[in-house]
Amino acid sequence: MDAQTNSHPHDKAQPEAAALFVSDVHLQAAMPGTVELFLSFLDQHAKRSPRLYLMGDLFEYWAGDDDLSSPFPARIVAALRAVADAGVALYWLGGNRDFLVASGFAEASGLTLLAEPHVEEIAGKRLVLVHGDAQCIDDHDYQAFRAQVRQPMWQAAFLAQPLEKRKAIIEGMREGSRAAQQVKTMEIMDVNTQAIDALFASTGAQIMVHGHTHRPALHQHVGGLRYVLPDWDGDTESVRGGWLALGRDGVMRRFDAHGAPIAD
Repeated sequence: MDAQTNSHPHDKAQPEAAALFVSDVHLQAAMPGTVELFLSFLDQHAKRSPRLYLMGDLFEYWAGDDDLSSPFPARIVAALRAVADAGVALYWLGGNRDFLVASGFAEASGLTLLAEPHVEEIAGKRLVLVHGDAQCIDDHDYQAFRAQVRQPMWQAAFLAQPLEKRKAIIEGMREGSRAAQQVKTMEIMDVNTQAIDALFASTGAQIMVHGHTHRPALHQHVGGLRYVLPDWDGDTESVRGGWLALGRDGVMRRFDAHGAPIAD
């Protein structure tokens, strides 16, 4: 295949990347358009970057690594493995929907599990990476739930139950979460500014990247720049999604779900 055939329509708008960042894809078999959109991103964009950071809620839910052999998870794992086999370093931060991803998934996908906050120097910039839910400290009910399900004893007890029972429990949790969100303000469900400033101060980062809130934006803080990743939806007319690319020049750039650049 010659260079012209292998080109991409947005190549001229995309300087060489040092790393890509994506979050909140919420993959599930019931949303095939979103799945295809994400798989296209992996094949056409992720394979062209030396690093890819998956920053939580890649899946709508994850019931445990013993679900790896099911057709849908296996398809996603195979796609991630193809990216890793292409020479891309893959990194994973668990979200509020898929925090039960563990070593079995990591080994099968060829990725590295990260603890948060994760601080790293890339392209001359000091970055702090989090999913974002831990910084939503004004949502007291959620924080209590988060603390509970992150406990090793709770996770061990949950994972000891049959897979199908776990999935049923998760579905009940999702319904409860949707009902709770109906009576919460956007401010309560957003990150707390003081928590963000404290994270900048404790890590010395120049750039923060997170998802979770589904409110993509660029924010200026005293400590540095905060980029919020979008959620994905390829199954409605108003397609959502996208990623961040940190260029080798140290500049962060935003792209939509189709790879078109977004001006800040």
